[in-house]
Amino acid sequence: MANRKVQGFTLLELLVVIVIIGLLAAYVGPRYFAQLGKSERSTAKAQIEGLGRALDTYRLDTGRYPTTEQGLNALLTKPSGETNWNGPYLQKAVPPDPWGRPYIYRSPGQGGDFDLLSYAKDGQAGGEGDAADVSYR
Repeated sequence: MANRKVQGFTLLELLVVIVIIGLLAAYVGPRYFAQLGKSERSTAKAQIEGLGRALDTYRLDTGRYPTTEQGLNALLTKPSGETNWNGPYLQKAVPPDPWGRPYIYRSPGQGGDFDLLSYAKDGQAGGEGDAADVSYR
């Protein structure tokens, strides 16, 4: 039998490749997840803007915003006793925020006619960065 040299990778070469892959993952991973947080906030802002426009149309028709008790469902189904309601003001049901929680609606609001907001990622009032509240106007 002739001597054949077996070719393959050494353990050291495999370890070097694994370290390089780990460094790339450590560099790319945080950037990817930061973009994901920005995407959720952008989605929440867009949904809140759409709901706010629907609330403004509701007020133009009825002369007032829905009460806190009526909530955002007044944009889909006519509240009892509302004579000038010309809805529905939304094409679909009110979606949850990107974090899976319902939007918070209060009328009258603390800073105006109504408050419409999401407590964002942490689900708590206030916060900074990805945890900062997202609100209308």
